[in-house]
Amino acid sequence: MVKDRPEGSSPDAAWIELSRWEALTSEQRRRFPPIAPDFVMEVRSSTDNLTTLREKMQEYMASGVRLGWLLNSHDQQVEIYRPGQATEVRSLPTQLSGESVLPGFTLDVSPFA
Repeated sequence: MVKDRPEGSSPDAAWIELSRWEALTSEQRRRFPPIAPDFVMEVRSSTDNLTTLREKMQEYMASGVRLGWLLNSHDQQVEIYRPGQATEVRSLPTQLSGESVLPGFTLDVSPFA
């Protein structure tokens, strides 16, 4: 995603628009692709540092990601990242929309046990 990325900096889930993916060479597709995803999702585990995850989300956005979700089980909330906008924080349960990045995609997020 980012040139010279630190180890462990890839998101838990990512999506790249098909036309952008097909523009990569077959060699680029076999490795970690040199392209920022359109969408990323991070899921905070009990051992993850929230500040570090937020920094990663900001790095993703600065790299060209168009939509990002940080699912924070510890605080029972989701942080939504969009370029050039303040982070939106929602309490669980909530329904997330893929917006224009993933049209028609929704995710119902229930509180974590």
